[in-house]
Amino acid sequence: MSFVADLRVVLRGRDFRRLFSTRLVSQFSDGIFQFGVTGFAFFSPESQTTALEVAAGLAVLLLPYSVLGPFVGVFIDRWSRRQILVVAPFIRGTLLLVAAGLVAADVPDAWFYGAALAVLGVNRFFLAALGASLPHVVPPERLISANAVVPTSGTVATFIGAGLGFLLREVFGGEDAGVALLLVTSGVVFTLSALVARTMDRQLLGPWPDPNRPQARQALRNVVTGLADGAKHLVRHRVAAATMGAMATHRFLFGMCTALGIILYRYYFTDGDADAALRGIGLVVVAAGVGTALAVVVTPYATERFGIERWVQIALVAAGVLTAGLVLPFQEWGLPLAGFVLGLAGQSVKICADTTVQRDVEDIYRGRAFSIYDMLFNGMYVLAAALSAAILPPDGKSYAAVVIISLGYPVAAFAYRMITTRSRADVV
Repeated sequence: MSFVADLRVVLRGRDFRRLFSTRLVSQFSDGIFQFGVTGFAFFSPESQTTALEVAAGLAVLLLPYSVLGPFVGVFIDRWSRRQILVVAPFIRGTLLLVAAGLVAADVPDAWFYGAALAVLGVNRFFLAALGASLPHVVPPERLISANAVVPTSGTVATFIGAGLGFLLREVFGGEDAGVALLLVTSGVVFTLSALVARTMDRQLLGPWPDPNRPQARQALRNVVTGLADGAKHLVRHRVAAATMGAMATHRFLFGMCTALGIILYRYYFTDGDADAALRGIGLVVVAAGVGTALAVVVTPYATERFGIERWVQIALVAAGVLTAGLVLPFQEWGLPLAGFVLGLAGQSVKICADTTVQRDVEDIYRGRAFSIYDMLFNGMYVLAAALSAAILPPDGKSYAAVVIISLGYPVAAFAYRMITTRSRADVV
């Protein structure tokens, strides 16, 4: 069935439309927030950004939540997921107002990063609940189309929000007061997602009652054991685990690309002009957003034609080959094109990973599976930025980094092929 026909089918569901709208509003707000934080941390005219500072900034914002991620699954598998979607936006909106106040008061950056960390922690909790809820509002045979529509459209909404953030920055200014207004705008928009989520029935999104499930207090005491059980469950579903691994590898390599692009634009292409660098990175973000949007259309057709496993391999190999050709000349025109390629390939892999986890993992384990997913999603990105800090020169021009990225994608495709082929052989 064509993508348009599949899309028409999933959009017929009233509850799907409501869950879909909840994600779009929340991730549009997230785009405004991410742009504000990025501009403040990496493109402030008053600061000199190094690769080490990029890695440190990403670690402060993402890595601690990856450590706390296992606790999220305990609650997503117990609490009403609809209630999470209603309450979390108000908590996040309040935290954004606090962060805005800290910026406006010109307090030390550490205070701001602490508030931003709390915002992102709530947001990841929110997104994990969305991911675990999707199978409750679409039939199993439509999961591939739903995953093309929902997470990808959410990512596109984030890019659009970032674009609005760029325009608002031109109006508000790049100083602390302008950043504070961006954060306030993001908080107000995000709370609107709670109003949409509130229209869904409280019991709609699960999880279903399980008499054999331990109490939350006991689960928290044994969270490591619970996480290990979730990992063991994933290992028994080898295709889902391998596809999640492919997504994690993309995030690692994409993290290297992010650090490389920030430093190249900050110094190599613009000679330290922060505003010009931000505009250049903005163009890359737009191009990546276009690639991500195209994945919505391409992936359902491609997986119908090739299957999920072959399409993941094609996307990874194409990402590596094209990145080498576009970035190695170190010309400014190459980075937006590389952003488009990585947006398309990376989102294609993510759609496939979302689908295999939702399709193959039992509902009682799904929250923990998505917590592991989030740990990999954030942790691999930060790990890549740390490696970049060790190998990138001050101006960002590093052939070694581009070679690692370009070879890493096809190596990941080969490893993925070996694992999934062995899984099929075991089934036979």
